[in-house]
Amino acid sequence: MKKLLWLLILLMPLNVFAISARNIVALDTDSNRILYEKSINDPHLIASISKIMTATIALELGDLESDVKASDTILKAFGSAIYIEVGETMKLKDLLYGLMLRSGNDAALLIAENIGGSVDNFVKLMNNKAQELGMKNTEFINPHGLENKEGLGNTSSAYDMALLTNYIMQNAEYRKIVSTKNYVAKSDKKSYSWANKNKLLNSYKYTTGGKTGFTEKARRTLVSTASKDNKNITIVSLNDPNDWQDHTDLYEKLFKEYNRIKIIDANNFKIKKENYYKKNKLYLKNDVFVLLKDNEKKDINLDINLLKIEDFKDGDKVGSVKINLKNETLKEENIYISKKDKVRKKQTNLWQKIKGWFQK
Repeated sequence: MKKLLWLLILLMPLNVFAISARNIVALDTDSNRILYEKSINDPHLIASISKIMTATIALELGDLESDVKASDTILKAFGSAIYIEVGETMKLKDLLYGLMLRSGNDAALLIAENIGGSVDNFVKLMNNKAQELGMKNTEFINPHGLENKEGLGNTSSAYDMALLTNYIMQNAEYRKIVSTKNYVAKSDKKSYSWANKNKLLNSYKYTTGGKTGFTEKARRTLVSTASKDNKNITIVSLNDPNDWQDHTDLYEKLFKEYNRIKIIDANNFKIKKENYYKKNKLYLKNDVFVLLKDNEKKDINLDINLLKIEDFKDGDKVGSVKINLKNETLKEENIYISKKDKVRKKQTNLWQKIKGWFQK
């Protein structure tokens, strides 16, 4: 009987969820809520996923249609490249595709020099942006992610890189670039045909973007984003020998466990017993969605903070609302005020009076 029992146990299919990454995090792309974590704040070398910050600075400060002439700065590049030549001219937009699809270190140096005036100044912009975004365990020393002769390179944490990714995923041009599987670029001398190194774009149908990275010291690093049934998730792994499979398995697990719930309807935002602004309309600029498990819906609460402003203008910020899961803040949105409804009501009332006179 015991032998039969052991045989049945051995024959039963095992559904074991295991992650190979030293550090990994999954965030709700829309709210930054942590959905899965493993040593997410440890700073480590991050290799070429550094280029997400390089692209962020370029998209925010650069002119995508501007021409960039390749200087001898590219001679300092090694490793992965788009193989542009000194004196060759290419649009900044095309350099960004080369940066993100082919992980071009030469493209990174050219972008940095073009936007920052020098590579060193561009690195300062990268670190300033990291501080602005609350990336507490991050330090950049170059725009590409390679280690220098002393073995030093860009360092960050899985959580910090997920924060950065969620921030820049709000940029439509960035989303377009990182979701592109194949791209043809042109310089003043020749054409280039690039395939995206992010294999998840072909192997996992819900993938929307990301960036690969590898050096001997950092090992494999990977940032990816995916969307299914309007659920948007970002995953970052550091030192993960099985990153493609780990990301795929984790997405499948989280898509099953979480539902996308609308917490606030921006067009119908109302605050009970609010009298200070009762003659005007309070609103949010966007609907608020959060990924929640079924048993978590009852634990959501709103913490509203309104400022009593006497002299306000149409569209001014007058407060904020925090969306909390028990004591954890998942998201915070600004509250704005509109005088338009008041004006519209006055105009409507006047028209109704005139219409009434004619009917009489």
